[in-house]
Amino acid sequence: MTPKLTVQELKGLSSKIRANILRLIHDAKSGHPGGSLSSVEIMVSLYFNIMNRDPEDPGRDRFILSKGHVAPLLYSVLMEAGYIPQSTDNLRKYGGILQGHPDAMKTKGVEISSGSLGNGLSVAAGLAAAAKIDGKKTRVYCLLGDGECDEGLVWEAAMIAPHRKLDNLTAIVDRNMLQIDGCTEDVVCLEPFADKWRAFNWNVIEVDGHSYDELLAAFKKADKSEDIPTMIIANTVKGKGVSFMENVAGFHGKAPSTEQLHQALSELGEASQ
Repeated sequence: MTPKLTVQELKGLSSKIRANILRLIHDAKSGHPGGSLSSVEIMVSLYFNIMNRDPEDPGRDRFILSKGHVAPLLYSVLMEAGYIPQSTDNLRKYGGILQGHPDAMKTKGVEISSGSLGNGLSVAAGLAAAAKIDGKKTRVYCLLGDGECDEGLVWEAAMIAPHRKLDNLTAIVDRNMLQIDGCTEDVVCLEPFADKWRAFNWNVIEVDGHSYDELLAAFKKADKSEDIPTMIIANTVKGKGVSFMENVAGFHGKAPSTEQLHQALSELGEASQ
């Protein structure tokens, strides 16, 4: 089993990963910083404290990144977890291992190719169902964006998972309230969001998506759920950690300039080089 990090260690790693996300996107001159930065604590919690990710264990846990456009976050986590080499100069390069959206055929540690929004929860439900059929202890985790929940396929998966009693499935929504076209509630109103998932018979837990204490407690509570899947609604800030990106929809898919990169790294307490 991979040793778990303490909350203090997780916090330190978060700053490093945020800096790497920005370097990746800056060097590529393209990418999605806003939603990558808002989901850092969620993914760091999973990879460095919660999931059994031992590659030799057939019953290991699975992580599905449904909102595949935040690939810079996934790649930064996979680098820190030792799956892929540390590098910031090959994001979105033709033929490279760090494509603009995750490619399971190219990048070690990527479970499925994703990026077409709405598909991930269905895949996660299928993996969870297969694990139950095979008698494995595998838990499946799926990260969605809140804007992604405009997609009808999300709600088809939301129906089948409780029907199949997939208590080994935990979904997390990065509820940062912004998507590419602006506020989620102006594009397609999602509220009352938690009540919708409860109506679909999910175990719903709402947390501060930047609090390690709340996230870790939520994941442990989800492990104890019986007969129904868990939805963790993680309330977050788009662009978290960078003053000029926070709550700015324009940084959904915009690379920082060199000057902005240096300012962001300074705010994060990370060296520019």
